[in-house]
Amino acid sequence: MGIFTEGITVECPPGGTPVRLWWRGGCWSVCDEPLCWYERRPWWERETRMPPGEGVGMVDTRIWRLQVRKEDPHGLADDGGCLTLDVVQQRPGGSWRVIKIHDAVDDVFKEQDSA
Repeated sequence: MGIFTEGITVECPPGGTPVRLWWRGGCWSVCDEPLCWYERRPWWERETRMPPGEGVGMVDTRIWRLQVRKEDPHGLADDGGCLTLDVVQQRPGGSWRVIKIHDAVDDVFKEQDSA
């Protein structure tokens, strides 16, 4: 079994907390206060040595748990309810990825795929 990861685009104001993301062809607004924590990344499995001064993002990974609601084409929140996603920002490149989908999101995407 592999690790789930899917690229996304995230909008963050100067404070750095995600407020909106673009994922699977839609725009999603953060609908509740995000949670944030750090997990130790096993950098030693890929790099044999950590360059001095380059530990940010190499040793710890910042993970955000976001509750998001899909927006309609006019920027208004869809009434489909909130979904919960875990996302990370890759370092040093800065790209964002979804690493875990919570809730009944599979049912939502099965309905979209069958339509």
